[in-house]
Amino acid sequence: MAGGVNRKISAASARSHTRRAKQGSALVLPSGSFTKLLAVLFVGILALAYRAIQPAAPRIPGTPGGPPVTAPRIKLRDGRHLAYKEHGKPKDVAKYKIVFVHGFDSCRHDAVVANALSQEIIDDLGIYIVSFDRPGYGESEPDPKRTPKSIALDIEELADKLGLGSRFYVIGMSMGGQVVWGCLKYIPHRLAGTVLLAPVVNYWWPGFPANLSKEAYYQQFQQDQWTLRVAHYIPWLTYWWNTQKWFPASSVVAHHPDIFSPPDKAILSKLPLRRPHAAQVRQQGEYETLHRDMMIGFGTWEFDPMDLENAFPNGEGSVHLWQGDNDLLVPVMLQRFIAHRLPWIKYHELPQTGHVFPLAEGMCNAIVKTLLVGETTAFA
Repeated sequence: MAGGVNRKISAASARSHTRRAKQGSALVLPSGSFTKLLAVLFVGILALAYRAIQPAAPRIPGTPGGPPVTAPRIKLRDGRHLAYKEHGKPKDVAKYKIVFVHGFDSCRHDAVVANALSQEIIDDLGIYIVSFDRPGYGESEPDPKRTPKSIALDIEELADKLGLGSRFYVIGMSMGGQVVWGCLKYIPHRLAGTVLLAPVVNYWWPGFPANLSKEAYYQQFQQDQWTLRVAHYIPWLTYWWNTQKWFPASSVVAHHPDIFSPPDKAILSKLPLRRPHAAQVRQQGEYETLHRDMMIGFGTWEFDPMDLENAFPNGEGSVHLWQGDNDLLVPVMLQRFIAHRLPWIKYHELPQTGHVFPLAEGMCNAIVKTLLVGETTAFA
């Protein structure tokens, strides 16, 4: 009788074969799965990169979770609020009315001209000064659409809301000096006179000879050269560049001591170390203050200051530019070129002086008297 082979397979052996089969099959992906996996990983990497370059939403003053509003404010044409601070004589009795524009990483409390001006000159000449938080700083709401023109119109509206009259003076320091150029371009009919104190220059203004702006540009720290390149050429990466940890970013933002020259350090050593209002400056977030300043200040402007015409052709006002010859933040060679290109500007170059010269004792008295009554001193 024919018979087959009758083999019995144990349960343990069956399980062992089953496991090996399953393990082997796990290495084989269904058709197209690997491509889908790569796509998911790519999208995930893009999402992480997008989050890295996106700044956090600003903490708007007076809103839930935002800082409190402590300053008087006006409401602007687009609904934003602008915070301000008044100094000197009451505006309804003052003879001269001045708008002061603060610089980079500062606020309305850093109104150096108002803070350093002697009470005697304020009383004798009858001077009123208003300082304000530029958009995104302090308690002024940010302006995501800010341009050199929009900030000039903000100043005009501030003057109108406060009743400063048909004409007023504007003084801007450092980054605030850039704002004065915008005022000369867009609201010259409202100006009685202006002062630019060590105004920051944009190395990409077309009016500069290429070799001159290049020479001045490379006098900066290398990390600042890269920071400004990012702000100019790829502004959408400005937030990432200034918050990443791989490469050093702006030495100015980091308050590196070597950004100041020896004359600056001598002046600063005599001042109080503590600024009671320092926390207010960046309280809305660094993007809408420092980073946007970089993007606007060193971006592509819609006009070149060196193409401006004299705002006071009949001598009814004057424009003054004050600059130290030992300024490590703003190259004196570029200010000299501007003064040569625009001979209607009264140029005052101060020897052996740095960027913070307005803080020197008596300096603001000289600046203001030169502007208002044409009185020059040994400082000039």
